[in-house]
Amino acid sequence: MERNDSVIAVFAEHSAAETAIKKLIAAGFEMKNLSVVGKGYHTDEKVVGFYNSGDRIKFWGTRGAFWGGFWGLFLGGLFISVPAVGQVVVLGYLASIAIAAIENAVLVGGVSALAAALYSIGVPKDSVIQYETALKADSFLVMAHGTAEEVARAKAILGTVKPSRIDVHTGVAAAEPADVLVPAGG
Repeated sequence: MERNDSVIAVFAEHSAAETAIKKLIAAGFEMKNLSVVGKGYHTDEKVVGFYNSGDRIKFWGTRGAFWGGFWGLFLGGLFISVPAVGQVVVLGYLASIAIAAIENAVLVGGVSALAAALYSIGVPKDSVIQYETALKADSFLVMAHGTAEEVARAKAILGTVKPSRIDVHTGVAAAEPADVLVPAGG
């Protein structure tokens, strides 16, 4: 099995996360190696919702355009509830890993599907807790996965967008993503 590393950048604003993803795509990174994670909405919003129509999804709320626009670009995603964090949207590579964790009942010791997915790609437990804390504070995670060289290049690109935190994690053997991604809420 191939070994992949990951770089994870934390952004306080969705606009910075969007800029980061766009810069990675412009630099030639494949969508299948990118992920974005964040809350689906602000806790102070009164009307929040989403619906799935074929391969497109429509979100309502202040982040609707952000999530709706990215849903079509990524190969799949999911909308899950993470204990102590809330409703979280996971798009891209990490979504398939989280789905595999759920389907294979890998969730042990009370960890969330998101925590299990992060841990399975080589993110240490203390970092997983810090990333979940960042998500709880309405930050966004932007990730790139690949060889050490690709991850180093992605780190340099992500650094230009001024994340509040950026880390490289030496991965484990590359996990096989789930063949079929379930629709949001499914």
